Amino acid sequence: MKRKAEIVPGDARLPAGYTEFIASLKERIRSAQVKAALSVNRELICLYWQIGRELAGRLDAEGWGAKVVDRLARDLRSEFPGTEGFSRTNLYRMRAFYSAYAGTSAIVPQAVGQTDCPMPEVLTHIPWGHNVILIEKVKDPERRVWYARQAIEYGWSRAVLDHQIGSDLYARQGKAVTNFQDALPAPQSDLALQTFKDPYIFSFLALTQSAREGDLEQGLIDHIQKFLLELGVGFSFIGRQYLLEVDGCEYYIDLLFYHLRLRCFVVIDLKMEEFSPEHAGKMNFYLSAVDDLLRQPGDQPSIGLVLCKTKKRLTVEYALRDMGKPIGVSEWRTRLVASLPKELQDNLPAIEDLEKELADKYHADG
Repeated sequence: MKRKAEIVPGDARLPAGYTEFIASLKERIRSAQVKAALSVNRELICLYWQIGRELAGRLDAEGWGAKVVDRLARDLRSEFPGTEGFSRTNLYRMRAFYSAYAGTSAIVPQAVGQTDCPMPEVLTHIPWGHNVILIEKVKDPERRVWYARQAIEYGWSRAVLDHQIGSDLYARQGKAVTNFQDALPAPQSDLALQTFKDPYIFSFLALTQSAREGDLEQGLIDHIQKFLLELGVGFSFIGRQYLLEVDGCEYYIDLLFYHLRLRCFVVIDLKMEEFSPEHAGKMNFYLSAVDDLLRQPGDQPSIGLVLCKTKKRLTVEYALRDMGKPIGVSEWRTRLVASLPKELQDNLPAIEDLEKELADKYHADG
């Protein structure tokens, strides 16, 4: 028996199953468009790698100089007037691109299928502009591949990729001191551990020496988009000073988030001081209350993050060791400090102090 025709708003009478059919076609077309775009990008990246390889050979072995490269750029632009990417600068970038990954197969074994383009596969899935940032700003091949994978997974733009490299995300990711392995089941604990970092860099904040926790909290809310970028993908802001009522008493959570990938609430407690064991006890209380009052069926156990000015690792480990709730502890900073001994880091003047000193000197001289 034939199925009845369906009525589609705004259209004439259509046969049964048409709606499902057109939806399926649209999905196939979108999928094909994505594959086509990836294929085009892959061919372009491989072309640039091959040009870079040829240039490296001519420049290094045959002594080609800058004038020859200038002529090559002019000839290529003349032959392919509608094609971008053949500037003198970009040709040198192609050479640097080839040199950056020549001989990296031992570090990153997976390679592009073509035998004449043996580079890490992941590089062909990001645009050329992303690859340029990686070769110019990241010296270690393994780190470049890591950033490339992150850019693909989270859809980073060039600006975001540049920011993440500048904040040294590679060295900070997954470095928070936590009890996740004991307090969460294996799949959840691994994902949670990689979600949190140490330290968090709030370079967009300008805090004075007399700033309080409320000032830190307000500054993060005033720059919520930059704060969310530093937290990472998946955080959804719920509220500031979120009220919990327990036994007739009111308690306020500094910042409450929901993480879409972890499928749980994330409680953040801000501290303008060094971590102390009491902070872990307070966070354990907050998590118990949130799990009881806010957690819904299907949600995973809530996770707590104590953001403190400084911490001693062993103290944190002892404080979290027998805690039943999953808690992480990280430091926060307003600037990225290079790898210096901690005693030197602690003695570096804050930007605000330098500005004040310069202002005082200016007024004194005036």
